[in-house]
Order: sequence, then structure tokens, then C-alpha cells
Amino acid sequence: MSVEGISETDQFLTFKLDEEVFALDIVKVREVLDFTSVTKVPQTPEFMRGVINLRGSVVPVVDMRLKFGLPGTQKTVNTCIIIVEISMGGETTVLGALADSVQEVLDLEPDQIEPAPKIGTKLRTEFIKGMGKHGEEFIIILDIDKVFSSDELLEVNTGVKVEDEVVNL
Repeated sequence: MSVEGISETDQFLTFKLDEEVFALDIVKVREVLDFTSVTKVPQTPEFMRGVINLRGSVVPVVDMRLKFGLPGTQKTVNTCIIIVEISMGGETTVLGALADSVQEVLDLEPDQIEPAPKIGTKLRTEFIKGMGKHGEEFIIILDIDKVFSSDELLEVNTGVKVEDEVVNL
């Protein structure tokens, strides 16, 4: 069974957070950088580690471990920043995603990808594009455009906290 939107062999960049392997569609990845010093920005969400200077542009860096409820990333020789392009509301945002390590670029056929598991109602899985199978290993394929909400991206880009709104229906 293939996943909607994945109809041909796609390439994915795989990376590790803790012991889990995640993947991003290679078309969303601009480059991979060695971990560099990150300038902390006050009053930003906990998962935002700060900003880096990327060839004269300010790029926000988020800690993917913190975003997914894991302990924060510790700097090692393998720690890296994956520069990605996120599309939201017709605009493209460049973001650095901090990862424990980058593994490899994989080709996955549609029949190697299963839909994201449906686990109750409290766990958000809309940012999981699917579950890839490579050998005996499962790979969580992320839809990077859905990992961050529009409010989170606004906070990351402006440093201004967006208050949660209660919507009465």
C-alpha cells in the first residue's frame, strides 16, 4: 500500500534523533552544515535554539529533539544543521533543523512506504508523511511543511510570542 502523494521513487535524507531514524524529502533540503555557534534569541519557543549566519542571511535554528518532546540535542562530532525550505501559506521559509547526525540519502519505492499510524486522538501524526521500511529498520518520513504550525513559524521568524487563542464553535 503506498501513501498518497508518493507515487514514484523518491529520495529522502535520513537523520537520527536519539535512536530513531527520520527522513525528509530531498527536494526540501538545501544543504547540511556542521554544527556551528548559534546565537540565542530571547523570548523564543524552547525548541528554537537561536539563529545562524548563512552567507549573510539570518536563519533560525530549531532543535528537532525538543520539538518532538525529547531531551535537547547535545553537541557531538556528528551533530549537524539541516537547512530546509518550509512552505506555508504560499511563502517559503528557510530554517535550520538541528539533528544528532545525518545518515544517508535513500531511494524509497512507493511500496516501501506505509501510511502514518493512527494512534488515538491525542497524538499529532499529521506531520508524518509515512513510515518507510529500509531493510529491517523503520524510518519516520516527515512532512516538514506540517511539523511547525503557522504560529510557531511566526514566533521563530519574528521572535514575537503568539498567544494561544481559544476558538468557540
